Amino acid sequence: MSIILRRAFSHRNLLLLRSSAFHGGDLSHQLINSAHNNNNSSTHIHDLTLPTTLHFLTHSRRGFAKGRKSKDDDAVSTIEVSPDIGPTIKANATSMMEAAIAALSGELNKLRTGRASPGMLDHIIVELDGVKMPLSHLAVVSVMDSKTLSVNPYDPNTIKKLESAIVASPLGLSPKVDGERLIAVIPPLTKEHIQAVCKVVTKSCEDARQSIRRARQKAMDTAKKLYSHAPKDDVKKLEKEVDELTKKFVKSAEDMCKAKEKEITGA
Repeated sequence: MSIILRRAFSHRNLLLLRSSAFHGGDLSHQLINSAHNNNNSSTHIHDLTLPTTLHFLTHSRRGFAKGRKSKDDDAVSTIEVSPDIGPTIKANATSMMEAAIAALSGELNKLRTGRASPGMLDHIIVELDGVKMPLSHLAVVSVMDSKTLSVNPYDPNTIKKLESAIVASPLGLSPKVDGERLIAVIPPLTKEHIQAVCKVVTKSCEDARQSIRRARQKAMDTAKKLYSHAPKDDVKKLEKEVDELTKKFVKSAEDMCKAKEKEITGA
């Protein structure tokens, strides 16, 4: 009889365990009641209890199932869209090309031609009290006529220093003091001087072209590096735009040099 009661009780507990797992009931409470009811039988069976961790596991499993994310969701959440850096690359290339044109303009202005130009004296450095300063910071240079320059110092006391600096320059000018200003007459160019200056113009033009092409190459290298995973059409489009910039600035440099040669030769 005792064996039959134990088997029946065990079978009943198994059914309660399954029922609790599916319906979320209080399993420990049911087992205790079951044990209490069987105490009235002829066989004593000890009270049975199950730890409340069963509830935790049951609810945790449900919560985990609700909070699970698919791999696709994770993949979507980590997708990053690369910013369009094309305008930045073009802006940097443009800045470098503009700097090359500015440098070329400065070099051409240093050259003496048969005509007076206020920019011809910009490169001259004047030393005052141990401090070296550009002549353009100390005086106003203006054109009186096609063959004459006027140099008007901000401080009349610096006129001798200005005169010495102009004479020492490679321009071959001999300014004369006229009251509180200097008058510099541009001498006619010799054939040898014209040829020498034209060679300098040609070299300056080639230097500018090289600087512009270096700016283009740097932009191309940056584009290929940063657009390594971008569509090829985007890279080709950017390269085409940079090429157009290069052609534009190279033409500008060549036009400046042609105009300077024309000014030198008087053609």
